[in-house]
Amino acid sequence: MTNMDALEQKILRELRRDGRISNVALAERVGLSPSACLRRVQELERIGVIRGYRVVTDPERMGRGFVAYVMVGLSSHTKAAQEGFERAMAVAPEVVECHNIAGAFEYILRVESADLGEYKRFHTEVLGTRSHVNALTSYIVMGSPKDERAG
Repeated sequence: MTNMDALEQKILRELRRDGRISNVALAERVGLSPSACLRRVQELERIGVIRGYRVVTDPERMGRGFVAYVMVGLSSHTKAAQEGFERAMAVAPEVVECHNIAGAFEYILRVESADLGEYKRFHTEVLGTRSHVNALTSYIVMGSPKDERAG
């Protein structure tokens, strides 16, 4: 774990807001010279604090406005069962997040689809056909008043 100072935290906050900000503009916003700012960003990348830069899309505008979080329980807790489930979720285009969690369920998924019908198809034909899946609970997103992934 890295102890970050206030300037590094400011840099990360600005990059979360706009990952495409120029180094000059970033330096101005955080109160550093461009060269000092670039050195800090490069160091944050080198040590793995910054793992990459991504495009954040709007699911609705992408034709995937139906969003659900799905709790998944497995009947078998073997390494093979978990790895098989994780491989299947990695290639399922509807699954945009898959997290192995502690608690009553083994996984939580963020699933995006066009509509309820498409979600039902995914639920039945993808999740419902996976061996070892024995419990599914869906939570339909009705709104997202705070979503820091979207900036």
